[in-house]
Amino acid sequence: MVFKRRDRRPIWRIVFEFFWPRGGWGRAAQYVKHRLRRLPDSPEKIARGIFAGVFTTFTPFFGMHFVIAGTLAFILRGNILAALLGTFFGNPLTYLPIGVISMKTGYFLLGRHLQHDDVERSLAGKFLDAGADLQHNFFAVFTEADMDWHRLELFYDEVFFPYMVGGIIPGIIAGLVCYYVSVPLIRAYQHRRKGVLKAKLAALKKKAHLKADDPSKGD
Repeated sequence: MVFKRRDRRPIWRIVFEFFWPRGGWGRAAQYVKHRLRRLPDSPEKIARGIFAGVFTTFTPFFGMHFVIAGTLAFILRGNILAALLGTFFGNPLTYLPIGVISMKTGYFLLGRHLQHDDVERSLAGKFLDAGADLQHNFFAVFTEADMDWHRLELFYDEVFFPYMVGGIIPGIIAGLVCYYVSVPLIRAYQHRRKGVLKAKLAALKKKAHLKADDPSKGD
């Protein structure tokens, strides 16, 4: 096939590049920033999209962040592509602090007490426990094994629900910060880019006039 990779990457390299992409996260952040600045829309609309993307990273709906961010941007009349790019605020380097902040906020709002040593277990072990329950119950449909929802219920009660509730406030705060920082930066970039394009256009017009006045200069 024409678009098939010639060099098949080993599994370890795929996993490594998921946590540390080629060029590092600094280069990835520069790419996202460059793409956001060049979006053909108003600064406010782009910033609303960024807000939607950043806010979505504070929700526990992993695997659906693109869909949620795009939907939220549509509701807010923001730029949908900016919302998709904004979800890169959540990445393997930031998901742990985002999860811890959301969990602690959720436990506080729900009037519960979160043990310090339970955070790591909640975000790692209980995710695996819930996945194991889903896998076991899936195979139980085709076998005589009994379904067991205990670990999945524990995951929902101790992780998912507190995470969902607790992510709202820090998600809004982080989204608003990114919104108000993005608007002047995008506006300044767009104005500078318009100035550069006008200068290039003026130079081309001047060159065309000189060529029309003296055809020998165009040779």
